[in-house]
Amino acid sequence: MGILSRIFGLKPKTDYKKLLQQGAIIIDVRSAAEFSNGHIKKSKNIPLESLHNRTSKFKKDKPIILCCATGMRSGTARRSLKSQGFEVYNGGGWLSLDRKLQ
Repeated sequence: MGILSRIFGLKPKTDYKKLLQQGAIIIDVRSAAEFSNGHIKKSKNIPLESLHNRTSKFKKDKPIILCCATGMRSGTARRSLKSQGFEVYNGGGWLSLDRKLQ
């Protein structure tokens, strides 16, 4: 990482396609109603408020990609899961992430 990257906090872009090839799962933390109106194929819906009750089902050796409507709830979920030792990525809004996976 170069000096400008360190100064401005720039990070390399995440290759979400590669993460999926490595066995990552996509968790959409929106409500069930939001999820039913559209979602990424093969993503799992676990609303943010239920996430802490379901972490025992996740494997710590598999990356987790989180998404929601805008990236705010998935950011909150990322911090929580990261503090528990998971490899977690905030994919941001589900529509944007879906386009990156095409």
